[in-house]
Amino acid sequence: MGRVLVIGSYNRDTVLRVARFPQPGETLAASGIDRFHGGKGSNQAVAAARAGAQVAMVAALGQDAAGDAAMELWVAEGVDAGAVARLVGLPTGEALILVDAEGENEIVVVAGANAMLDPATAARAAGGGPMLVVAQLETPLPATEAAFRAARAAGAVTLLNAAPARPLPDSLLAATDILVVNETEAAILLGGDGPRAEAAAALAWRSGRGVVLTAGAAGAYWAPRGAGPLHLPAPAVTVVDSTGAGDAFIGAFAAALAGGLPEAAALRRGVVAGALACGRPGAVPSLPRLEEILAAGG
Repeated sequence: MGRVLVIGSYNRDTVLRVARFPQPGETLAASGIDRFHGGKGSNQAVAAARAGAQVAMVAALGQDAAGDAAMELWVAEGVDAGAVARLVGLPTGEALILVDAEGENEIVVVAGANAMLDPATAARAAGGGPMLVVAQLETPLPATEAAFRAARAAGAVTLLNAAPARPLPDSLLAATDILVVNETEAAILLGGDGPRAEAAAALAWRSGRGVVLTAGAAGAYWAPRGAGPLHLPAPAVTVVDSTGAGDAFIGAFAAALAGGLPEAAALRRGVVAGALACGRPGAVPSLPRLEEILAAGG
């Protein structure tokens, strides 16, 4: 069982279902409302735990009902939340999501306590010895960079999921061992679109990192530093809801790497997990467990 530390976000998601998106100044009636656990960091931590890793979470929550729900989730999933801060005067992160009849969405996020994740806390947790340290871009970059530098000094491997897409400082890339992006994120970092394999290789060359480019139904591309890209195709599935598929990929990939699998085998496990997540609705409910991943060829 490999050790995975996730530095990241938790959001309480409120989903409103509407026939169409409102115009400015317009009020519409929603046909339904659902509330879910969300946040890329939390989703990836749960995905890694379900995929067989020993997982700890570093996050910041408010002292409110949403924060209580996050702690209950992590306890239930076996995620160590000992380094999670509960902050006074700030709400737990929230996302309001409108979903129309075509399945398109509009999302507004209130970062809340996520925006106050402390670099010293993150660095302290990441400096605990060899492990795989995972982060995304929904929490402050200084906390991620501090954690990655401490992790590197302690002999850990660092994995950055560059999502949501934004330019990355060179100092953060320098502390990153593996960079994971989707096609949109790769285009933003490269300044333009391109064929998937070439984009992965170009980003690996430009960043000096090993790069994974995820491509939905097409699977994933792995571009090690100084070598040609490897394509891992995805198994065919009936797509019900792709929400959480990227987080399922990251969690299973990280768990496999932390457990000692070579990159190609770990990528295969991640691709299978991401495909399985598309077959069920919701983010956390769709994240597969290790036995499911193995049974599907991961």
